[in-house]
Amino acid sequence: MAKKPETAARIADNKKAAYNYFFEERFEAGLVLEGWEVKSLREGKVQLTDGYVVIRNGELFLIGLQINPLGTASTHISPDKSRTRKLLMHKEEIKRLIGKVEQKGYTLVPLNLHWKAGKIKCEIALAKGKAEHDKRDTIKDREGKREVERAMKGRNR
Repeated sequence: MAKKPETAARIADNKKAAYNYFFEERFEAGLVLEGWEVKSLREGKVQLTDGYVVIRNGELFLIGLQINPLGTASTHISPDKSRTRKLLMHKEEIKRLIGKVEQKGYTLVPLNLHWKAGKIKCEIALAKGKAEHDKRDTIKDREGKREVERAMKGRNR
């Protein structure tokens, strides 16, 4: 029997996170999902931009992740598209994260959802918020790179 081809590795990215935060460390966590949520993720019906991670009772939870249910979802369940979802990590990693998050200015931010060995994983980052002038610098750098690429493209013609 032929193996089913793996869908695209990336499911969703949080593009706003790189603009709003400096990333210190990145971690990969498993995600506790219901069946209809996995089906919706396969279809790409997810929005990660407003998501954030909180620590409660020594466990990690992802809040603000919106998974829109498919129209063909089962009739015997009532899907909640923005419910709190539990993240799965080793206890030692969570304890280390708790110590770092308690420092002033640090938070946990979801970066992306992706497939790994048939399972859905969430990449989270220990992040520090950017000040307004840092955000302006990010925009300036991005526009500078764009202008250089345009100049090189025009020169190569």
